[in-house]
Amino acid sequence: MKKIITFLILFAFATPAFAETVVFNTNTGKYHKTSCTWAKKCTVNCIKIDKQKAKQQGGRPCKVCGG
Repeated sequence: MKKIITFLILFAFATPAFAETVVFNTNTGKYHKTSCTWAKKCTVNCIKIDKQKAKQQGGRPCKVCGG
């Protein structure tokens, strides 16, 4: 029983609680919160991805919303 509880505790801390989704502009390399004005205006070259993936692709946070 102790092994199961230990495993569950370690598993809970090892996995992220949630992945924040952002709008990433592949042309400018900036990412925005989904509620950002600039994210709503972006219709071309924009994809929704995890914030960590946007950072891995060299993305920079929006100066308005902070990504």
